[in-house]
Amino acid sequence: MSIRSTVILLNGVGSVGKSSLARALQNRLATPFLHVQMDSWIGMLPEDLQDDPSTFAFVAGTAAGMPSVAIHPGPRGERLMSGFRASVAAMADAGNDLIVDDVMLSPSEAQDYRRRLAAHDLRLVGLHAPVTVLEQRERLRGDRMPGLARWQFDRVHRGQRYDLDLHTEQATPEQCAEAIILAFGLEHR
Repeated sequence: MSIRSTVILLNGVGSVGKSSLARALQNRLATPFLHVQMDSWIGMLPEDLQDDPSTFAFVAGTAAGMPSVAIHPGPRGERLMSGFRASVAAMADAGNDLIVDDVMLSPSEAQDYRRRLAAHDLRLVGLHAPVTVLEQRERLRGDRMPGLARWQFDRVHRGQRYDLDLHTEQATPEQCAEAIILAFGLEHR
C-alpha cells in the first residue's frame, strides 16, 4: 500500500517560470517537496539523440512571421515521456511529495498523470504569460531554440483543466508560490 503524497504539477510553455516557481515553493513549504523536471529527464538522452526523429525532432519554421520550432516526438520520445510519468507515480507511491515541472502538449498527458496518481493528492497548475514575454525570456536564457515558446504557446493549455491558473508576467515566483500554498491549503514554513 502506498502513502498518499501531494503532487503539484506545473504545466506551461518553456520559459514561463516553472523551475523558478518550483524553487520558490520548496523554500516556503513546511514539508520537503522534490522538484522533478521534465528537462532533466530529456537531458538523459545521449547527445546525438537530442534532435532525432526517433526521440524529438525539432523543425524550424515561422508562425505569424516569427521563428517557430515545432517538436515532433518519435517512438523513443513517447516511451521516454511515458516513463517520466511512470517515474513520477513511483516516487509518489514511495511517499515523496513532488513538484513536477512539465510541458504537456496534449490533454492525454494530463489524463495519464491523473490515472497514475489517482491514489494521491494531485494538483494541476497552469502557468501562463503572453507569447511576447515568453519569447523575451527565451532570448535572455540563451539555452533554448528561438521559436520553441511560440510553437508551444497555442498547444500547452489547449484542452487542459487546472486546479489553479497563474500568470507569471504579473507575479514573481515567490508570489505564485504563496498563491499555490493558499489555494491548496499547504503548510507554510
